[in-house]
Amino acid sequence: MHQVNIHEAKTHLSKLIREVMNGEEVVIAKGNKPIVKLTTIQGNNAERKLGSAKGKIVIGDDFDMPLADFGEYVQ
Repeated sequence: MHQVNIHEAKTHLSKLIREVMNGEEVVIAKGNKPIVKLTTIQGNNAERKLGSAKGKIVIGDDFDMPLADFGEYVQ
């Protein structure tokens, strides 16, 4: 954990966010008094699992057939 003042936090916000995303705790202080702690939102850190939607998405055989309603627009 490290502490930064408000001015430094405004100047280096992107860097501080990267640090928090990498698991570090960052505290923002005003006049050396801690007032805010940056943390990640719970549940947002889950790693994606490839193939997790297998069998849940169904695409019909005719998905790319022209729609009858748009016949006048097709040339």
